[in-house]
Amino acid sequence: MPLAPRPEITATRSDPVTLEILKNALESLADEMALIILRSAYSPIVRDSMDYSTAIFDAEGRLVAQGLTNPIHLGSFPRVMTRLLETFGATIAEGDGFLVNDPYAAGGMHLPDIFFIRPVFQAGQRVGFTASLVHHTDIGGLAPGSMALNAEEIHQEGLRIPLVRLFEAGRPNAAVFDMLRANSRMPGEVMGDLRAQISACDTVARSFAALVAKHGAAFPALIDELHDYAERLVRQRIAEIPDGVMRAVDYIDGLGESGARIDFHVAITVKGSEITFDWEGTSDQVAGAINCPITTTWSLAYAALRNALGPGIPNCEGYMRPIHLRAPEGSIVNPRDGAACAARGVIAYRMLDTCFAAFGPLMPGLVPAGGEGGPTAITFSGRQGPRQVQWLVTDGILGSWGGRRDHDGVEGISSPGANLSNQPIELMEARLPLRVESYGFAPNSGGAGRRRGGLAMQRTYVIEAETASMTLRSDRRRNLPLAMDGGLPGSPSVTTLQHADGRCSLLPTMNMGPRPLQRGDRVMHIAAGGAGYGDPLTRPPEAVAEDCRDGLLDAGHARTVYGVVLAADGAPDPLATDALRRDLSRLEPGELAMRQQAHFLETIGAGPGIGDRP
Repeated sequence: MPLAPRPEITATRSDPVTLEILKNALESLADEMALIILRSAYSPIVRDSMDYSTAIFDAEGRLVAQGLTNPIHLGSFPRVMTRLLETFGATIAEGDGFLVNDPYAAGGMHLPDIFFIRPVFQAGQRVGFTASLVHHTDIGGLAPGSMALNAEEIHQEGLRIPLVRLFEAGRPNAAVFDMLRANSRMPGEVMGDLRAQISACDTVARSFAALVAKHGAAFPALIDELHDYAERLVRQRIAEIPDGVMRAVDYIDGLGESGARIDFHVAITVKGSEITFDWEGTSDQVAGAINCPITTTWSLAYAALRNALGPGIPNCEGYMRPIHLRAPEGSIVNPRDGAACAARGVIAYRMLDTCFAAFGPLMPGLVPAGGEGGPTAITFSGRQGPRQVQWLVTDGILGSWGGRRDHDGVEGISSPGANLSNQPIELMEARLPLRVESYGFAPNSGGAGRRRGGLAMQRTYVIEAETASMTLRSDRRRNLPLAMDGGLPGSPSVTTLQHADGRCSLLPTMNMGPRPLQRGDRVMHIAAGGAGYGDPLTRPPEAVAEDCRDGLLDAGHARTVYGVVLAADGAPDPLATDALRRDLSRLEPGELAMRQQAHFLETIGAGPGIGDRP
């Protein structure tokens, strides 16, 4: 758990150059672990999407460095380490290795995220730990990929692993390996990814031990000072925020065809150099797999604050001391033990969006308008060949930021809370009975603004197996990405299924249970587009014209939403633009946003009223 706040932080006690070198060395070791996993993992969700994290701890189990991987995992390592030391304590021996994924009893994330932890010894003394967390392809449960949205309790989601010794004094526990293999639909990928985790931890453990030996008896004091330094930096930056309470509200569309809207209320209180995130008023937990255990809620508090405060703060446990959290038990951001949670990622990203919306007014320019709301997760699976071999891929589609005060939203770059990657379509097609027919940006998507939101990402999949099934976790159709400073909200997500016989249907954002597919079926998904920042009628007409030349917008969108009239040569017509913008400025509030959405839906052929449909 995060350490208690200290009343006073002393100035730097050692040579500041030595402290900086040590900080960078530890961060480099954590990144080296991440690279080892990237280069040796078997599954696409790890090797290509990079859904994993790495960390290093001191002898007391305090986080001292985390790799540049997934921010959604920031809060998990300290809690797992606390449980590990409480459970095994002084019995931890050289050569031991621990495995866990339980999100309630052990501080984990969700069942697909399996931790491996290796204690590090130097000259017979425990000096720290190395650890890795990997999202595994499949660990059982109702649906392939282990993220069935219709699960109502955690026992339906797959194998629940308490803290266990995977190695004892260097000897592998064959029974645990066998249990993991037997409970996965994709045992080859799971065991390959686990070996990558172990290899990364072992390789860097040796380097970490050498680093400890290099600094000798001074190492523990240097680590204490690193924690204090991180705390001092974050306190200084929090103190620059005016005291008070920042509030925001955001929403998730709900589960299934007509699920009830899920509300998120956050109150962020700044008092001196302390900050508290309070989720009172947020919706209760649900009978579905999107509940978010408290560890993830802590992670998003850390991620939101680190994004708002800017770079340079060491990623060690000291920075967590001034951060506090309140989340009602039984709410969707702190469900009771046993609640289904495998698809909780959508909740995590909405918490980040809500925190950004709260920070925005007091910290202009430091946080963007709402993005796509986190990655869409689409899982395709089936069996093929005479031996009916299982195939499976979970594809994350992401990469549309909201506009920022000084820049347009970016495209093709992961949400600030994810740091993931879209999978290369060539690798999917090479190994799966699946073809990606189109992949790119959806024209006229995103939200208009002085700085426009990032365009939506779009993919179309064609099934090439006789039969298959699909699960879908998406959002942001009825409740669009939030704009800032007078911008327009982002565009809605859309998923359509065109059957081989020509029938076409609009799919809900979250389908409750696998959907059967057949050869020739086409699934098209357009993720939500980022929201705009600032009044779109103040966007420079030449910037709008340039977007049209680049194929991001068409002339109709430029006229309808931005009030920019283009001449025959594609350049803005100044007189006609000024007149049209005067007319648009007289519209009732919300009318311009409605026109924007209508034109986007017309572009993709979805028709009006999609925000009221499943």
